[in-house]
Amino acid sequence: MNYDVLVIGGGPSGLMAAIAAGEQGARVLLIDKGNKLGRKLAISGGGRCNVTNRLPIDEIIKHIPGNGRFLYSAFSEFNNEDIISFFENLGIKLKEEDHGRMFPVTDKAQSVVDALINELNRLRVEIRTNDPVKDVHYDDEKVQGVELVSGERISAKAIVLAVGGKSVPHTGSTGDGYVWAEKAGHTITELFPTEVPITSNEAFIREKQLQGLSLRDVALSVLNPKGKPIITHKMDMIFTHFGISGPAVLRCSQYVIKAMKKFKTNSITVSIDAIPNTNEEQLFQSMVKDLKQDAKKAIKNVLKGLLPERYLLYLLEKNEIDPQMTYDHLSNEKLRSFVKDCKQFQFEVHGTLSIEKAFVTGGGVSVKEIHPREMSSKCKEGLYFCGEILDIHGYTGGYNITSALVTGRLAGKNAALFTK
Repeated sequence: MNYDVLVIGGGPSGLMAAIAAGEQGARVLLIDKGNKLGRKLAISGGGRCNVTNRLPIDEIIKHIPGNGRFLYSAFSEFNNEDIISFFENLGIKLKEEDHGRMFPVTDKAQSVVDALINELNRLRVEIRTNDPVKDVHYDDEKVQGVELVSGERISAKAIVLAVGGKSVPHTGSTGDGYVWAEKAGHTITELFPTEVPITSNEAFIREKQLQGLSLRDVALSVLNPKGKPIITHKMDMIFTHFGISGPAVLRCSQYVIKAMKKFKTNSITVSIDAIPNTNEEQLFQSMVKDLKQDAKKAIKNVLKGLLPERYLLYLLEKNEIDPQMTYDHLSNEKLRSFVKDCKQFQFEVHGTLSIEKAFVTGGGVSVKEIHPREMSSKCKEGLYFCGEILDIHGYTGGYNITSALVTGRLAGKNAALFTK
């Protein structure tokens, strides 16, 4: 079989690439090893599908710490506002939620997947599922085609690799594409998990003292060995049986991995500021004032509402303060120590869960070897890349999917134009 454009991978970037190629009138085959298209899309955003983010381009780039700047050229061709128009033209009305996140009005990811598949059908894109690719073939200069596990060979003038990274492997992202990229002469930068829960061997974690406790709007910092913050994220978090998780933790996770590697250490200190809008001295003075006013009341009752009760009791106990004690029996030294923990409760973390448990893969095909306006390979003619196989990674909140859809759009369109 001969095709103009062959897209391998039916995730967000692959679906977008196949549609963009189809719009150019190319003969397109979209091939996926799984039994259905859009599996990662269907579970994204908690099953509601956070299709993009409406923040200004500069803000979006800031939220893509892994080579986000590479996308400036791509955004000049197709951006987040274009993604919104694209979906609305497919009949998917979108709504904006906190931090610029855009969701379908239906609150169902499947409606987004269905709209994309309907568009593929309208453009007469050929779709094959349950058809794993064994190898991608090239000659000295350009792509030739693919060989399927079944033994069948398919030739194509252009090939788009949209096979994802190594995270969330049950959706089909098992890292197949890295071998095919290396075979074409590409460099794969070191892979690591990002947007992933953090592990800790601290006694209070092992003993599950805070397991299941959520903290809202705290400032979580990753510290260097000198105690200075490398990064701080102010969001929600949760203590788990293995460490910590939640939005602030996911965003800090890549910095834990990088710091452990950079400083050649088995652990890194993190710090939780549970009351980030008040400085330590102000907090101490206001606490003293409240405690003096209610000097006959138990400390835990006076401080009720300052922190979630379990966290309050834990920090009081950590500082050897009896929660039933009254202010008269409390030393200034212990109160200062307690206030310090409210502002910077520090403990050691020892890594993260595995790349398979991560939401996003860090590392991948080096962007230095990709033309930024076309997503074409600098190593082989007719080879294009998009989505998570590239060394581009962002925070959760619609940033990775924006990168996938934008790079997919450019890869598919330019692959089709190359074949003309």
